[in-house]
Amino acid sequence: MIWMVSIITFIVSTGIILAVWVTAMGDTSQEVVRGRIERLRAAEGLSGIATDLKLVRDEMISTIPVLHRLLSQAPGMTWAQKYLAQAGMKTKPAKIYLTSIVIAVATYFISGYLAPLYVAIPLAAATFFIPFLVVSYKRRTRLNVFEERFPDALDMLSRAVRAGHAFTSAMELVVQECGEPISGEFAITFEEQNYGIPVRDALIHFADRVPTFDVRFLVTALIVQRDSGGNLAEVLDQLSRVIRERFRIRRDVKTKTALGRLTAGILISLPIAMLAMMMFVNPDYESVIFTDPQGPLILGIAALMQVIGGLLLWRIVHIEV
Repeated sequence: MIWMVSIITFIVSTGIILAVWVTAMGDTSQEVVRGRIERLRAAEGLSGIATDLKLVRDEMISTIPVLHRLLSQAPGMTWAQKYLAQAGMKTKPAKIYLTSIVIAVATYFISGYLAPLYVAIPLAAATFFIPFLVVSYKRRTRLNVFEERFPDALDMLSRAVRAGHAFTSAMELVVQECGEPISGEFAITFEEQNYGIPVRDALIHFADRVPTFDVRFLVTALIVQRDSGGNLAEVLDQLSRVIRERFRIRRDVKTKTALGRLTAGILISLPIAMLAMMMFVNPDYESVIFTDPQGPLILGIAALMQVIGGLLLWRIVHIEV
């Protein structure tokens, strides 16, 4: 038992040291290029260089070369990079995985002294996914903000096209006038076509970076319009109108399903709340389920049924529009 504790302590300590080291590592290639341009501007007095452009595509999984070479072959790293980019986070995938491992091992190490093994292992497995849940929440929030502001960006594109601007210069106006995350995504698309990538490919990359139906509709409409011709301003106006109407219907659906969502939340949380309350009010009554040999099996079956019921309720009250 002593050697097991020593190994776990060593792993936790090493993970914490690596996490601190990765966090305190130097600049990425993108930041290095931007720093060199800043120094060039200061030395030569140049004013026409935009240092906020993403001149280098930063695809490093980790700022540590050894970890980058090891993790670049691991499955799911490309997905993790795309997920972090969609969340608007500059954190490397290696930091997320390392943080998850450190949290899980530390949780197992601490809870192992306070609870039985069949409680410590599931708890450690659950805490492993905390950083991924944070990334998922930030990604969902950023995409929701993008969808809400997207019709305004389309209206600005339409007005710029009606005023005589080309589509590429209209995108530059959106970059200058709109806030994040609209301006950041349009800036990447503008930079790509400005540095030689065909407009069609830049639009496809745009739809890949922002996986929403509205952006796919826009990209499809623009590609069809460029191939077959047509009134681009009218296309943008119609698309903006459709998106706003879809948001109106979504708000109506959300209002009419509010009672069902509240009921689903109560039904999902009620068993857990009752178990916690009974453990606080009458611990002897609840201790049987933890001390009896069949207790963990019963708890596992109950948790599985709770998860299945929660997923079914979630699917019922969440209607896609």
